[in-house]
Amino acid sequence: MTIKIGILGYGNLGRGIEYAVRQNDDMELAAVFTRRDPSSVKIATNGVPVYHVDDAIKTKDNIDVMILCGGSATDLPTQTPEYAKYFNVIDSFDTHAKIPEHFDNVDKTAKESGKIGIISVGWDPGMFSLNRMYAGAILSDGKDYTFWGKGISQGHSDAIRRINGVKDAKQYTIPVGTALDAVRSGETPELTTREKHLRECWVVAEDGADKARIEQEIKSMPNYFADYDTTVNFITEDELKANHSGIPHGGFVIRCGKTGLNREHNHIIEYSLKLDSNPEFTASVLIAYARAAYRLSKDGQCGCKTVFDIPPAYLCRQSGEELRRNLL
Repeated sequence: MTIKIGILGYGNLGRGIEYAVRQNDDMELAAVFTRRDPSSVKIATNGVPVYHVDDAIKTKDNIDVMILCGGSATDLPTQTPEYAKYFNVIDSFDTHAKIPEHFDNVDKTAKESGKIGIISVGWDPGMFSLNRMYAGAILSDGKDYTFWGKGISQGHSDAIRRINGVKDAKQYTIPVGTALDAVRSGETPELTTREKHLRECWVVAEDGADKARIEQEIKSMPNYFADYDTTVNFITEDELKANHSGIPHGGFVIRCGKTGLNREHNHIIEYSLKLDSNPEFTASVLIAYARAAYRLSKDGQCGCKTVFDIPPAYLCRQSGEELRRNLL
């Protein structure tokens, strides 16, 4: 059975989803949905229709899993619960503090509709979340540390771009080197949010925009910048294109733990990612969980799920016998 994928939102993440579908032979791209004029959107896959988002519900019988590629600031909190009424859905909602609320909203509508919704899928939240869980289960006496970057955060960049007077922007998350070195050495320091990361913003302002106001709005934005040392740099559109056109990212999940009768043995678990393209890697994670959503739906399950709830085998194309023979 081929899994029919829909993409709602065709920006960097949506394009990444399209490319990832092409690399998975048990999937096909059924349709792309956009808020723009569909005739203006050119995709890489021949023969696949592009529709306006207002027409998405009309296609509900032709799509197995709808992948929602909007931003976490304003799109996904409303889109995911709404589209879970009609589709099995996946999103990459990454506002960590609001995940419980988002889960409850999606769970309600998905259970009412009999659909599956998997939220907060990506590398953090997502793969990093799983590694924090596994490491904590194994080293129960220990401490977790997560460092992001250096890299561009899509969600934070999107949040800046939604500020009135901002034409374009990129935001880099940068680990504080001394904090990272201390953790890797086996120390278990108590680190505040501000002591672990810096945030560096490169902003193109609209002509005549109040830059002081924009800077203040960025630095005071809750859940995104208020708890960090944040630098805001205003540059031209040409400078942004020349110096900040890529979308790299990565980071580290580290757990320092102790075992032994007297806690005499130290252990460090580290999981790291170095990504050339943040959206393309995130898209690859979303596609794996789209496969899981399809299988869960076929099993008759419904409601909201996170990466913690998905059996690892449901992510893979291989059968259980193949996984046991080749990977176990």
